[in-house]
Amino acid sequence: MTANPPPKQTSGSHDLLGAHFSIAGGLHKAIITASEYECNALQIFTKNATTWKERTLSSHDIELFDVARKKSGVQSICSHTSYLINLASPEQSKYDRSVKALEHEIIRSSQLRIPFVVMHPGSHMGTGEDKGLSRIAQGINTTFERTPDITCRLLLETTAGQGSNLGYTFEQLALISDMVEAEEKIGFCLDTCHVFAAGYDIRTKKAYRKTMQAFDRAIGIDRLCAIHLNDAKKGLGSRIDRHEHIGKGTIGIEAFSFIMNDPLHKGLPKILETPKKKGPIDYDRMNLNRLRSLILSAHP
Repeated sequence: MTANPPPKQTSGSHDLLGAHFSIAGGLHKAIITASEYECNALQIFTKNATTWKERTLSSHDIELFDVARKKSGVQSICSHTSYLINLASPEQSKYDRSVKALEHEIIRSSQLRIPFVVMHPGSHMGTGEDKGLSRIAQGINTTFERTPDITCRLLLETTAGQGSNLGYTFEQLALISDMVEAEEKIGFCLDTCHVFAAGYDIRTKKAYRKTMQAFDRAIGIDRLCAIHLNDAKKGLGSRIDRHEHIGKGTIGIEAFSFIMNDPLHKGLPKILETPKKKGPIDYDRMNLNRLRSLILSAHP
């Protein structure tokens, strides 16, 4: 079996910062875009995220991606699974389709030498959290059994808990991981909007530390592999997943200063998923500049 990746990428800059960029025109175009924004990290979809239709990579696709990465300053890349995947689905056909789609995703990501695949755990659709958590773990187990040679790590993302979405508590994520047989292939992605909407406060230094300590107790801070940086449109504990520009939402700018300067997050890719609107304002550049302005030059 191919060796598993380390839990974090620690080479290079302390501040691995980027955004989710479009693959329009080719997967490699996202890396080129990241370079134009002076990013050393990024996240992509490896296929159209809103359809079940799969994408088979050609050797040319893989070569273009590899060449673009070598020419760029990008040190860390995450992929994100399709939003259609729901491993907690009680509907057998949807569940089987989700498992197959996840299999395709981690194969593509391994072909592209992308180390991290981020996935929303799933929604139980009214059948109960325990059953849903169990289905998610079984779906991951089945996927890993079918793909013994993958080189990427699957990251379970924290959720806001909207509707019947699972993964809105750190304990739920830990339970899924405990039921996964190849637990070393699992990591975690913390989304700031999602945890805030789920009820974890990060707006003050004390609250931020309390939340990170809760994560460490339930999961282990060493298993945190990526962070999604999003402000929130709705309030603490709203359970509503709506992203806002950095410093313009209900979380506020100070929380992002804590994250950008936390030595515990050294080497972690920090990815923007803030709104991208057409118009004269380049929102990605605006949000990236805000985050960069928060980095203290004296931090280790």
